[in-house]
Amino acid sequence: MVVLFWIIAALIVACAEGTLGHGSPVACVALKTCAIVMVAFVYMRLAAIEMSLDHALLVGVTWLLLAMVAEIVETRHLGHDWFELLGSPDSALRNVLMIAWIVAPALFARNGEGLQR
Repeated sequence: MVVLFWIIAALIVACAEGTLGHGSPVACVALKTCAIVMVAFVYMRLAAIEMSLDHALLVGVTWLLLAMVAEIVETRHLGHDWFELLGSPDSALRNVLMIAWIVAPALFARNGEGLQR
């Protein structure tokens, strides 16, 4: 389920880059961040069996790793740089997206005591 929801988020983020990539970089990163957060919300509410902070951070790190691997594979496949999921390395906005991939699921994690009734 982690990979499936990452694929959904990655497709939305790549489409946002294609749509707003030539416009404002800040608006593009804001849209990408919102997409990542929305998919993380849906994942944590529908698919996460254990909704602890540890689980959420593990999912976030996995999503970032998958984004990095996807960019490397696409760059190699296309023969030119491909930065749709993380942004250009010479932009400080790249850090925002990298942090968003990790932190977004953790925004919706629950404390273990809240799950027991």
